[in-house]
Amino acid sequence: MNKSFGKIKILCVEDDMLLSSLIGKKLGELGAALFSADNGESAIEIAQREKPDVMLLDILLPGMDGFEILKKIKADERTKRIKVIALSNLNRDSDIEKGKKLGAVRFLTKVSVGLNEIVKEIKAVLAEK
Repeated sequence: MNKSFGKIKILCVEDDMLLSSLIGKKLGELGAALFSADNGESAIEIAQREKPDVMLLDILLPGMDGFEILKKIKADERTKRIKVIALSNLNRDSDIEKGKKLGAVRFLTKVSVGLNEIVKEIKAVLAEK
């Protein structure tokens, strides 16, 4: 089994439990240390505590949305270096632009990406310095 993500910490912020489970299973098979949150408050708390290398961030969440989480993560000295990949059903240019302006390094549209592509994007982001 290929453990290409050994020692990499990934925080998946997703309120769709099925998708979160599928992503978690895939990343776990690759050896990543995976943390999950389904709302903004727990996402920020986990990010501050664990300082993940990458955060997969859904934009449409109950309560605090992903844009607000992104603002808070990037404004905090402890978490601003986390590489954030937005993963959302939003795909309007204005949403993508907003996500990137707030600090997301990628903006993936859920309906058009599969698990292998998510893994490929995580690897690409980790390779960037």
